[in-house]
Amino acid sequence: MTKSFLKQYITTTLPYVNSDPHVGFALELVRADVLSRYYSLNGYDVFFNTGTDEHGLKIWERAKNNNIPVQEYVDQYAKKFQELILLLNISESIHFIRTTDKNHIQAAQTFWKRCDERGFIYKKQYQTKYCMGCELEKTDSELDHGKCPLHPSLELVLIDEENYFFKFSACQDFLLGFYKENSNFVIPKTRFLEIQKFVENGLQDFSISRLKEKMPWGIPVPGDEEQVMYVWFDALVNYISTLGWPEDLDTFESYWTEGNPIQYAGKDNLRQQSAMWQAMLYAAGLPQSKQIIINGFITSGGQKMSKSLGNVIDPLKLVEEYGADALRYYLLRHVQSFEDSDMTLEKFHEAYNAHLANGIGNLVQRVMKMVTSYDVDISEVNFKDPVLAYNREYIEQFDFSKALDDIWRLIAEVDQFIAEHKPFSKIKENPEGAHDDLRYCVRELSRIAISLYPFLPETAEKIQEYITEKKVSEIPLFPRK
Repeated sequence: MTKSFLKQYITTTLPYVNSDPHVGFALELVRADVLSRYYSLNGYDVFFNTGTDEHGLKIWERAKNNNIPVQEYVDQYAKKFQELILLLNISESIHFIRTTDKNHIQAAQTFWKRCDERGFIYKKQYQTKYCMGCELEKTDSELDHGKCPLHPSLELVLIDEENYFFKFSACQDFLLGFYKENSNFVIPKTRFLEIQKFVENGLQDFSISRLKEKMPWGIPVPGDEEQVMYVWFDALVNYISTLGWPEDLDTFESYWTEGNPIQYAGKDNLRQQSAMWQAMLYAAGLPQSKQIIINGFITSGGQKMSKSLGNVIDPLKLVEEYGADALRYYLLRHVQSFEDSDMTLEKFHEAYNAHLANGIGNLVQRVMKMVTSYDVDISEVNFKDPVLAYNREYIEQFDFSKALDDIWRLIAEVDQFIAEHKPFSKIKENPEGAHDDLRYCVRELSRIAISLYPFLPETAEKIQEYITEKKVSEIPLFPRK
């Protein structure tokens, strides 16, 4: 099989449309985009999925409190997330799904029926504590002084009603066996050990519906007009409904069954993606995901971002002032690949000037100015080098911070070469030697551009343009701020 026939499926989680896009989702989106561009460059046919999660109690309450029809409310927020995709210069091939789309609703109902037919759904009366922030039930052992640790400012909702349940407990042996056979299923290893321990400790069946009279904003349960689907059960199905399942089985088989599905998620989604969703796929008789990549959180000034603290970082404003590649650079290099990282506007500004304006931006400007001023013949330089051979290993390990560290080491080496060989001084006494030095620098710039493309696509394209057209722009790649 040639590479042109290889398939790769990549997806983010779907952000919940109860607030404006935040920098944490921008991180997830950009990291998934790096993978999408990387595989595309290497000849793969990539299906890249993202979208918006639009049902559930939290959204119903927000729309009601704002006196806005709920469909209008979710339409407004879905538009904001679509705009973020454009602003971050995400791959044009991306697919955007909304859980209010007609095809998704039909797919979720078919998925429900399959799980029901296979004996994984039943109905019972129950009582539970429910966190609206997580949209998850909480056991007493998961609470900290009676509060959800992730949303301590929210009061837990007490639910007492008859709902449908998913037989999560019946999936324990399957999940443990699946984890054992797939030792790299969750990245990083610490998160994999965490979910294994969670499953080993025993699984509790979870509610997958709500009474329509109490919370009408959800997908109707097949065959029961009094119930709507629980938001997580509905939303998780997006990963296959976006592929046209169950109607377009050719596309589904091509990208999900054969395309090695990789899912990006934050650490607060570990249980949903690596246990609940995998159990649901098992119950429906469908193949599992290939890998789940778990990000840490972005904090600010050592604290969780919140509007009340005034430390929320708006990705839209950063792109407006600094450009998409500047934000992509910071998220990909200065936010740790798998653990929590602190981000402030001051740290962002410092990194921008040090590594973009004074780093890659200054290097490109210096080299291309000398090339044009000294009329150096660079026609031999091309972009037919092996694609991304320079940092392939780190990309395939999902460690983008280390991949960019390598590229910036290369940038520093070219700077050092110029400092040592001084082509700007050599040009008068030894023009041929100066030209050779600068041709070497241009070849290295070409190598840098190729390696940068999945990370900073606009910057990579501009460097390639400068080399191909043998020019330098009056406006630097990254003007100092």
